[in-house]
Amino acid sequence: MKNFVVQFFEKTSKTLLTLEGLFFNFMRISIFVVMIWIGGLKACQYEADGIVHFVSNSPFMSFFYNNSDKYVEKEKGQPVKEYTLYKNPEGKMVQKNIDWHKSNGTYPFSYGLGAFIVLIGLTVLLGIWWPKIGLIGGLLTFGMSIVTLSFLITTPEAWVPNLGGDLPTPNHGFPYLSGVGRLVIKDIIMSAGGLLVAWDAARRILKH
Repeated sequence: MKNFVVQFFEKTSKTLLTLEGLFFNFMRISIFVVMIWIGGLKACQYEADGIVHFVSNSPFMSFFYNNSDKYVEKEKGQPVKEYTLYKNPEGKMVQKNIDWHKSNGTYPFSYGLGAFIVLIGLTVLLGIWWPKIGLIGGLLTFGMSIVTLSFLITTPEAWVPNLGGDLPTPNHGFPYLSGVGRLVIKDIIMSAGGLLVAWDAARRILKH
């Protein structure tokens, strides 16, 4: 039995090592699919509206919007960012909200961001044949993922809020990720993937 287990791991390991190049290319294709899909959706109204809370609260990106620094008073005179009053739920179209997003510059920024994300995806995919392009794509993927992960720090919506109710709310704030936060934290995988394809591209460049 012991010999069988040893042989199994040895054969499996040898097989996996022979597939190294295939695995790296699978990583490239995976990143490409995600980038093309997400980048392409940035041309859609619902996706453009859906990133406003990230951009408005980011010190690196808020300047792209016209209304990032605008506050309004909500209930009990509490100041909140203006965008919180103009959120469009996915699948719902509200004209006054769309008008606000137009004045905010939400849509032109989303189009530009989407084009940039698609470009990153293409550079990663082209790394299959041209490692120098792939190196740039891998590093851009890592950099974009780090910016995305920074939203966990800058975006209040990334954490479960304390909305009250009939009972106390024990699970709110850090480390209780909301749906938004759970979406963002997955980018840590994308950042690792970007570094891996960049490393493989660098190795191939130095070989030649």
